[in-house]
Amino acid sequence: MKKMRVVLVPRAKAPFEIVEREIPEPGPGQVRVAVKACGICHSDVLTKEGLWPGVTFPRAPGHEIAGVVDALGAGVQPWKVGDKVGIGWHGGHCGYCRSCRKGDFLTCSVAFQIPGINYDGGYSEYVIAPAAVLARIPEALSFEEAAPLLCAGLTTFNSLRHSGAIGGDTVAVHGLGGLGHLGVQYAAKMGMKTVGIARGKDKEPLAKKLGAHVYIDSEKSDVAAELQKLGGAKVVLATVTDAKAMASTIGGLGVDGKLVVLGAAFEPLQVPGVFLLGGRRAVAGWPSGRAVDSEDTLDFSALTGVRPMNEVYPIEKAAEAFDRMMSGKARFRVVLKHSK
Repeated sequence: MKKMRVVLVPRAKAPFEIVEREIPEPGPGQVRVAVKACGICHSDVLTKEGLWPGVTFPRAPGHEIAGVVDALGAGVQPWKVGDKVGIGWHGGHCGYCRSCRKGDFLTCSVAFQIPGINYDGGYSEYVIAPAAVLARIPEALSFEEAAPLLCAGLTTFNSLRHSGAIGGDTVAVHGLGGLGHLGVQYAAKMGMKTVGIARGKDKEPLAKKLGAHVYIDSEKSDVAAELQKLGGAKVVLATVTDAKAMASTIGGLGVDGKLVVLGAAFEPLQVPGVFLLGGRRAVAGWPSGRAVDSEDTLDFSALTGVRPMNEVYPIEKAAEAFDRMMSGKARFRVVLKHSK
């Protein structure tokens, strides 16, 4: 039997191990994907630290998977061996719960699955997944470019296009890290008056390079006041994970403005109710998206030139790559590249 390399978490909080396993065969309705690149997302810590309820070990993390269809199980349509595909956070669903019957697979209440949590993900050289979760990758995108777009890109793109903002509206992207550097690009490419918000004057050149029309240094300025000088933001896309920092932007929302929370802050978010009432303002969260949303994200990125800024590591350096991501010093996404 042919072998594959797998980067495993043997048990919660344990160091990564690289092992060899037999390459698995897909069952009915499944595909086998030969992984070419896999983004390392902060959510991978849920597997590494055993934080996700019900996660079992050993487990290979990874839900930003880019590769090619390598084998098909029975009944799979319309995919073919050799197709360039990606798999994101949406790794499976039941198909019959109320959410699934509405096509809202991401809120499946019965059998929602996540690669790297419910089954082995892209830290492995091959992945078995339901055919229904595949997204086609355009030829214009490399595997390394596509991988982070299947989670970080999808989350920012999908939240923006459902936020209510349209071309010409003022959209502020709070944070210029792994999510934010993509959010600025998407907002600018969608024709929105794009405001980048980050700490320090040194971030301004990056914000402008990414497409921001205005930059606000949150260390030197009152963010809410600066946004109000611009007429108030239609949307603030909060990619930071600090609840207090998020709350500091709420006063900058215009009438019918919305704070869209993407950063996973665990602390309570303090919101003045009277301010929300007075201007029909709102606070909302947005998760990732379905496979078809991943395809839309990839197509839009290929069309408009949106690209992630990546640091690429070989699979042999997976532990180093993960630590680099966790340090917060990566510029801006970390990607594992498989040699096969």
